[in-house]
Amino acid sequence: MLVAAAALAMFTAPAWATVPADAGPDASKTLQAAEKAEAVSAAATAELFYEVLVGELAVGGGDPGQGYALMLDAARRSHSSELYRRATEIALQSRSAQSALTAAQAWHQADPESRDANRFVLRILVALNRIQDSSEPLARELANAPEGSKIAVINAIPLLYAHASDKELAARVVEAALTELQDQPATSANAWTTTGRMRLAAGDKPGALVAARLAHKMDPANDAMAAFVLQLLDEKVTEAEPLLKPYLDEHPLAEVRLGYARYLSETSQYDKALVQMRTVTSEQPDNAQAWLLQSTLELQAGKVDAAETTLNHFAELYQQLPASEQVQAQTRQMYLLRSEIAQSRGDLKQAEHWLSLTDEDGTRLNVQTRRALLLVRQGRLGEALALVRNMPAADDKQAADKLQSEAIVLREAGQIDRAYEAQSGAVKLQPDNDDYLYDKAMLAERLGRLDEMERELRSILARNPKNPQALNALGFSLADHNLRLEEAKSLIEQALALAPGDPFITDSLGWVEYRLGHPKRALELLREAMRKQPDPEIAAHLGEVLWKLGEHASARDAWRAGLRLKRDNATLNSTLKRFGVRL
Repeated sequence: MLVAAAALAMFTAPAWATVPADAGPDASKTLQAAEKAEAVSAAATAELFYEVLVGELAVGGGDPGQGYALMLDAARRSHSSELYRRATEIALQSRSAQSALTAAQAWHQADPESRDANRFVLRILVALNRIQDSSEPLARELANAPEGSKIAVINAIPLLYAHASDKELAARVVEAALTELQDQPATSANAWTTTGRMRLAAGDKPGALVAARLAHKMDPANDAMAAFVLQLLDEKVTEAEPLLKPYLDEHPLAEVRLGYARYLSETSQYDKALVQMRTVTSEQPDNAQAWLLQSTLELQAGKVDAAETTLNHFAELYQQLPASEQVQAQTRQMYLLRSEIAQSRGDLKQAEHWLSLTDEDGTRLNVQTRRALLLVRQGRLGEALALVRNMPAADDKQAADKLQSEAIVLREAGQIDRAYEAQSGAVKLQPDNDDYLYDKAMLAERLGRLDEMERELRSILARNPKNPQALNALGFSLADHNLRLEEAKSLIEQALALAPGDPFITDSLGWVEYRLGHPKRALELLREAMRKQPDPEIAAHLGEVLWKLGEHASARDAWRAGLRLKRDNATLNSTLKRFGVRL
């Protein structure tokens, strides 16, 4: 009992009286252990203090197993929630999940009303992938959550189960726990949103869409529902897009509007994306990231002057931002945009200047590729190739990236044979890379190797039948060569269903309608594509359809617009030559 009394004295005496000034490190550890043990109720016995103290010393001395056993025993004898928590934490810190579960379950048994005990049990069961066993503690957590935090608990469930190995089982367990909450007005939208997220994680896209629609029906202005719709769009569940409109018409979160703008941009719906971005910058004029994204979208839409004005506004805001990695990344993006603006105006020297600022140490392949393309446009192909070839490559992926960049440079120089060889090398190093294979197929087509082009594109579609780029490329190539036009139309329509509004796929559909002898429908589609994305090849197709319809003046206007975008576009110049038109 003398040792226990001494331990008790350590906890009650002031620190300066317990540890002499010349005490060594062991004494300091003892003090630290004592300070942790002070959390024990004042009514506890000296023996209990001693057990806790020895347990903490064992943990500090590198024996967490002994410390855990002593702490759990003390918790059981004292019924102390703090000691149960400490035993659980010791086990978790020593990566003994099963021991942590034992302590948490004992805690819950000793104090069934403790929400903390139940939450530990729930989290540990999920971490152990005992998903079915987690159903009861999940139901208790939802039932015991205060009304003010119940929504937050519901929204956090998908993150809790994110690493479950059996996603389908996790979805069933969560949906069963949420059944009652799905019918309650205050929680219904969030409960259905979480159900949808779990279904999506399990690969059930149709079920996830149904859940999103039910969440929207219950509360069209729900933030969690809107964020989930964006997730569905990222997963190519495009049928979810209409659910966003009522939300965006109200008072949406800025990050949701930004996310929707990014989605529209990625699907080449630049006009719609710009509407969203201009709303964000109007509502949040100090949001530098939003101004940068707006400038990017304006440049993609061919609005060069507007892009420069917006970028200048970003630059004013950017100078006031504190230094950070994010600001550095934004700075590089600003320089890239300035380079593209200069290039679009034919100022290649200025374009090179801005590019040089984006990559001071010359280690970014994408920047060096852009610089190489500028050199090609100045007739300096040898220097351009050297710039790319001198880049380091630590593995096959980086070596393939270099060959891909070399192919891009050679294609820009009009050397399609050499570009095809370089691209073939990239495919050989990375045979499962659909992007490499797609570019090889397009080069094969330019060389007149239509059978090879079709074979490569079908290889991509065998791996991913819902690849809109491959579907569109195959359909357009068939239409462009007047082959199997009905099949071509079907392929393009499938692509457009996967990427609604994409102006380049819309252009392909217009072109196949023209080939099928439907010029008026073709004209409608091509005008829509040109409005969404001014492009010299779309202009070439639009001008041809107008010419065939006898609208020669309008055809010339379309072709002139294309030449202003890129005077040396091969498709456009070939079209002008066929019709004997000089502009």
